[in-house]
Parts: sequence; C-alpha cells; structure tokens
Amino acid sequence: MRDYIRRLLIAAIMALCVSLLFLGGKQTEASMQESREIKAGWIWPADGVISDTYGTRHGTHKGIDIAGGLNSPIVAAADGMVGKSYYSNTYGNVIFIKHPNNYVTVYAHLNNRHVHEGQEVKQGDRIGTMGRTGESTGVHLHFESHQIEWTYDKKNAIDPERLLGNAGVGAAVKGGMASTNESLAASTNVNGDKAQYIVQAGDTLTSIAKKSNLTVEKLKEVNQLKSDLIMPEQVLVIHK
Repeated sequence: MRDYIRRLLIAAIMALCVSLLFLGGKQTEASMQESREIKAGWIWPADGVISDTYGTRHGTHKGIDIAGGLNSPIVAAADGMVGKSYYSNTYGNVIFIKHPNNYVTVYAHLNNRHVHEGQEVKQGDRIGTMGRTGESTGVHLHFESHQIEWTYDKKNAIDPERLLGNAGVGAAVKGGMASTNESLAASTNVNGDKAQYIVQAGDTLTSIAKKSNLTVEKLKEVNQLKSDLIMPEQVLVIHK
C-alpha cells in the first residue's frame, strides 16, 4: 500500500514539473513575442548622431546619447502619459513617459519642455527641444528605457537599443523613424545646413574650427560651450 501511495506521489510530482515547464515555455514564448511587438512599434526620439551607448563609463551609463542641434525637436518614442516633467540638477530639463506596455522612457538635458505631468502623448508628438541643461558636456539627448518603473538606482534600466534597434557610436539616427534590427550606417550629415563632428584625441577647438572654416567663437556659440575644453568622442554641431 505504501509503495502504491509513493508511486502516486512521484507521478503527481512529475506531472506538476512537466506542467510548470510547459507553462514556463509558454510564458517565455509570450514574452519573446511581446518583445518583438514592442520593438517593432518604437521610433527614435531625435535627429542626431549616437555619441555614447548603454553600459559605458564602467557600466554607469544607463542610456544612450544622441547629439544634435540646439533646440532640435524631441519626440515621444511611443504612446504614453507624462509621469514627470521638471528640472533636475543632474538630468537638467527632463521628461518621464509611462507607456501602456509597462515601460518608462526618460528624455534628459532638454533645453525646453513642452509637456506637463499627467498629459497624454502620442507617438511622434513633440515633447521638448534638445539642449545641454544639467550635467552635460554638450548639446545632446540622454535617452533611457526602464521596465515597470524608473528608480533612483536604475535597477530596472534596459538597453534602449532593444527597443530602438542597433546603433553604435557615430551612427546617424532620424527622429520619428521606425525602429530597425539592422545596424545604422555611420554618417556625419544630419540636416541640410548642419553636420556633426566627433572629437578625436588631440583635437582642439582651434583645429576643428580651422578644418570647418569657422571661428572658435562660432563653434562655442552653436554648441553652447562655456569653455574651450572638449573631450574625445564628444559630438559637435558644425554649421556648413
């Protein structure tokens, strides 16, 4: 009798394990499908050139940087509701958007904010303009994506390229364009009257100005530089 009961218990446990594996497989498949559907629907939030990617600076950089022209449009990457819109000492003018698919996107260092907390936005709506407010070395958009919610320690941060598509440093992106799985071709041309220049080791504002047929003062004005200090991989806007 005891052997019979033991065999029944073993059979029940095995059946439970198989069921859990089946459900786990279904959930994984559903998650993968959801991920594909989310990724297919996102758009780039700004025109510009990728100047930094997720995970750099010893893993502390929890977003991607898109360098572009001062006051160029910033758009919502997907439908959602503005969770926060305020000025931060680090982020500068920053906007947080909560999306129906349990993601939160962050748009930082803006020059101006055009939306307020609680406002509903549609994908592609202009929410602000690019700037260099807060802790920023040049004009760019710092864009983050988080699952469920943003936290101070950014434990829920994910690489925005999972949503927007692959784009390494130096790649040109177009605000409002649908995401893609293919790597974006590197380019310095952004608009008809502007271009981007990625600072190389040994460059100075004087040498860049000379190559661009501009004055140092004009370079500093266009890029809102407060000093002559520039850093390798910093992206400067060059007016043709």
